[in-house]
Amino acid sequence: MMEFDPTRPKWQQIADAVRQRIASGEYPARHLVSEVQLESEFGVARTTVRKATAALREEGLIVTTPGMGSFVRDQSGGSM
Repeated sequence: MMEFDPTRPKWQQIADAVRQRIASGEYPARHLVSEVQLESEFGVARTTVRKATAALREEGLIVTTPGMGSFVRDQSGGSM
């Protein structure tokens, strides 16, 4: 489990971790970013994970499809 910095909101730190995984290729294009997995991995509430995924969606790093989940956006020009 991640050691959280008490001076920053947890959702920002989770977003940073996912952003880093996307940048490193650990989460390639079209990779499912599971809220359930992140909730379990970081030991936080689903609301906290949703704030992190909302921030990543606003940045254009992930795309969310209702009923399917959130996926890493294909940065090469595709929709996902």
